[in-house]
Amino acid sequence: MPSHRTRPHTRLRAVAAAALAAAVGLGVMTPTAAHAEISPPGANDWNCKPSLTRPRPVVLVHGTFENMAFNWQKVSPALKKEGYCVYALNYGGAPDAPIQGTGDIPTSARQLAAFVDRVLAATRTTKVDIVGHSQGGMMPRYYLKNLGGATKVNKLIGLAPSNHGTNMSGLVALGSLLGITQAVVRAAPAAGQQITDSAFLRDLNSGGDTVPGPTYIVLATKYDEVVTPYTSAYLNGSNTHNILLQDKCPNNTNAHVGMNFDPVTIRFVLNSLDIRGPYWPINCSNPLG
Repeated sequence: MPSHRTRPHTRLRAVAAAALAAAVGLGVMTPTAAHAEISPPGANDWNCKPSLTRPRPVVLVHGTFENMAFNWQKVSPALKKEGYCVYALNYGGAPDAPIQGTGDIPTSARQLAAFVDRVLAATRTTKVDIVGHSQGGMMPRYYLKNLGGATKVNKLIGLAPSNHGTNMSGLVALGSLLGITQAVVRAAPAAGQQITDSAFLRDLNSGGDTVPGPTYIVLATKYDEVVTPYTSAYLNGSNTHNILLQDKCPNNTNAHVGMNFDPVTIRFVLNSLDIRGPYWPINCSNPLG
């Protein structure tokens, strides 16, 4: 076949592969090698001691194709400034790799379990609060359900979590047609496990979205271009709270990754962690003022 007839299809496959990899990776920006093993500002002070008003350490769990320093560069110092003992980990990737969160999710959940135990031992506490973004808001549910985490976690706060998977606005179907979805999935098992109706998600959500004990809090954005539809972030259960960012701040247009850097989201996290509550109201124009 003449080469000029194959080039459009080849280009389409290349563009689709890049788009699918970005979307299925549940992240849009690319972390750099400089971030690989660096803790975000304010995190991983192993001498930190919780206080009466901040009684539980906070564990930050990044998303797919991200890492702790990139994901939490704004949230972590804000929490530290408010007096929390903050901890963050990399998971689901090679120790020195800038790209994390790509490995098998149950394996990553076991890494989280070991990290939480280390935090509890260092702070001499019995429970942590977890804040997670994207996969990081969903993966801890495996820990709570299957690895004994329900007795060690007080709150799980998910920012645009992939709780019921994503169809990535049709990119999965496109990738299947072009024969590239499986290539991405082989390279990053966690990506395939987060596709809507995957075997992993069917098992995770069987018998109910939550387990007794912890409180589950979800913040979604209607502009989410990665977890699609955005309502797939929501959980069912009497111990859940599902909040849409735009229901509270209608002019906020932050999408999937932007939430991590959004002052309104940061204030929401602070309010959700505060033992006095509540989550709202928030001054949408000056949330951290």
